[in-house]
Amino acid sequence: MNDIELIRRTIRTVSDWPEPGVQFRDITPLLQDPRTFRVLIDQFVHRYFDARPDAIAGLDARGFIIGSVLAYELNVGFVPIRKKGKLPFTTVAESYELEYGSATVEMHTDAVKAGDRVLLIDDLIATGGTMMAGKRLLEKLGATVIEGAAIVDLPELGGSDRLRASGLALFTLVDFGGH
Repeated sequence: MNDIELIRRTIRTVSDWPEPGVQFRDITPLLQDPRTFRVLIDQFVHRYFDARPDAIAGLDARGFIIGSVLAYELNVGFVPIRKKGKLPFTTVAESYELEYGSATVEMHTDAVKAGDRVLLIDDLIATGGTMMAGKRLLEKLGATVIEGAAIVDLPELGGSDRLRASGLALFTLVDFGGH
């Protein structure tokens, strides 16, 4: 079995969570097994080793796990993009629409500087709203998002198409039909 197939098979599908009809793609089994976790991180390290971004920005909360380890491996800084009200310093905010309402993410105003090349990472792309908000936040501060990355893409929800249409290059390891 190749590395991508190992990653795909390790992701757990939880039916009808958080609501009936949803097939939740749970990455926590990837994190629990040291070998599989290393294989996962190595996929991203190998992709970005030569491109060497100035920073990795991780989206709350599972993007923190992958992003901080990747930043460590690449010897670059890590920028957390958090849900509103969780950061203690001066922040910049971006709101976005969810299927049933809206949400806001924030980051510190000194997290990146103009001209920084930043990789934006999360565990999963569904509708693309969170990643798009993260991209806009980074761009408000003058950074360039070199790519959006995730472990899982759920293409039927249209997020990856919307993100690409906005000009964001995307990299994902596996995709799952349905949602």
